[in-house]
Amino acid sequence: MNLQNQETKAAAGGEGREFTIEMDRVEGYAFRVRFDNAGFPPLEMDEPAPLGKESGPNASRVLAAAIGNCLSASLLFCAQKSHVELGPIQTKITVETARDDRGRWRIAQVRVEIDPRIAEGEKSKAERCRGLFEDYCVVTQSVRRGIPVEVSVKGFENPRGSGKG
Repeated sequence: MNLQNQETKAAAGGEGREFTIEMDRVEGYAFRVRFDNAGFPPLEMDEPAPLGKESGPNASRVLAAAIGNCLSASLLFCAQKSHVELGPIQTKITVETARDDRGRWRIAQVRVEIDPRIAEGEKSKAERCRGLFEDYCVVTQSVRRGIPVEVSVKGFENPRGSGKG
């Protein structure tokens, strides 16, 4: 079973799966991300100026893309299961950033607009997906709940676990 099938099985309620992504600093604030599938090309990420050179998307943009992709794919999956024909799907993700009470930049809100170009004759069949597809989006539902992240830095003593928030 390939990686995609394993992740689909896990997303569909099968056994969970762990995967590892590695990254190396290229220069400045640019990092090259290597995925756990040799068929995936590396992704270069960078910070915008004045820190980086914006040679690739930053982490906030990649997170926004992950949310939009997951929601779009979940809607497509539901539509296919409901035998609804969709046209080209266009998704727009708008991210609002703001400073928190400590003055640190955070993602304050994400708005996702999906236009699946549903034909008039398909709208009644598609209605079932309205309240269903979001629940199957692994990324969006995980972000909404908050994901525990454990951090360790070699040379520092103890891992720092950050809970929700």
